[in-house]
Amino acid sequence: MTFGVRTLSLRRRLVLAFSAVALLVSAVFAVSTYLLARGYLLAQRERVIQDETFADAAFVQRRLQSSGADVAAVLTAAGTPSGHTIILKWRGQWYASALDGHRNAVPAGVLAEVAGGRAAGQRFRSNDGPVMVVGVPVPAVQAEFYEIAPLRELDGNLRLLSAILMGGALLATAAGAALGAWASRSVVTPLNRVAVTAASIAGGDLDNRLPATLDPELATIVGSFNSMVDTLQQRINRDARLAADVSHELRSPLTTLVGSVDLLNSRRDDLPERSQRALDLVTADLQRFRRLLDDLLELARSDGGLAIRPSASLELGPLLRQVLGEVGRDPSILTGAEDVVVLADKPRLGRLFRNLFENAETHGGGLTGVEISRAGSDVLVLVNDSGPGIPPRDRERVFERFATGATKRGSSSGTGLGLALVAETAVVHGGAVWCTASPSGGAQFVVRLPEARL
Repeated sequence: MTFGVRTLSLRRRLVLAFSAVALLVSAVFAVSTYLLARGYLLAQRERVIQDETFADAAFVQRRLQSSGADVAAVLTAAGTPSGHTIILKWRGQWYASALDGHRNAVPAGVLAEVAGGRAAGQRFRSNDGPVMVVGVPVPAVQAEFYEIAPLRELDGNLRLLSAILMGGALLATAAGAALGAWASRSVVTPLNRVAVTAASIAGGDLDNRLPATLDPELATIVGSFNSMVDTLQQRINRDARLAADVSHELRSPLTTLVGSVDLLNSRRDDLPERSQRALDLVTADLQRFRRLLDDLLELARSDGGLAIRPSASLELGPLLRQVLGEVGRDPSILTGAEDVVVLADKPRLGRLFRNLFENAETHGGGLTGVEISRAGSDVLVLVNDSGPGIPPRDRERVFERFATGATKRGSSSGTGLGLALVAETAVVHGGAVWCTASPSGGAQFVVRLPEARL
């Protein structure tokens, strides 16, 4: 598997970009500085050597014209700087101011140029290091004059300069990386703050907002984000109030209808058979409507922020046995640790498990078992049924509101609010609920609740 630059985080990409730019700029500066300095120092050194060579050649010419005697004494008297070597060809003989001086030390190109009557110079590397040779024809005495000057000092200075420039480039790159890290923090920190705030708002904390900033470029983003959340909160609160108001207004006529239907049911035997069947249908729909209204009121309370996390201790085992009895199941199917205590609101937690049990009975082929277990500081309640199970792709969707599609696991009443209310209630109690496959082949709903420490 190959990874490109796009797989790196934003912070690392910024650091890498700053480092690359700093390295490029410092490298260009270092190379250009080195080339300019090297060219200037070499040109200056070459001029000095050429001037010295011509001066020494003139001195040797005068001495040979005046004395024409001991050539070695003439070369010694030339007084060349330390390290310089003079090589002279006079009257077909080769002479040198040093024992290791020889015509072979002079490049063939320079020898040819001087033999042709033209002055020449060349830099090359000898066994002792870099040197420069300058050759001058001396036709007045029929001689060829060569002077070899060492460049070791200049070479050392250039090496030192290159090391300094290289170190400066590395320091500039490190400074660029540090600047990139600082800049990335300045860029990523506001993004992280937005992400954390957005996650908190998505989790239900609609009162959370981004703090004000003095940065004029971020102020627009912060203001737009907070304005968006304000609008969202107002819309959610308006919808929640609408649902609560509608549900509350429906309770009065519903109570009247329930009373009337109860009255009719008390005289059911006096009604004709056809009217009895109609009364049964009305009674069933009225119960379904009543359950739907209760679910809407509970969801509206949760959406409106009125659902406060419970703080009362409650024994979970007896509550589950009571709910099992209410749905007509034998409490003996409850297994596991029944001595656990949770912080809960008894009516709401009872409604949570009643919805799960009734869903298992109505849509899951029957409730097969309820198990209580501990998982660290949490309590898990496993509700198993004998139905065909729920496909993995639908195990999250069943907890959505009005999810009564292909899964047909929305609620016991068919409104699609039962499991949504289960999820909302679990969150209010500081827990969660999810669906998986039961070991027996059906569906398994797992409710996680924090255990109360007594």
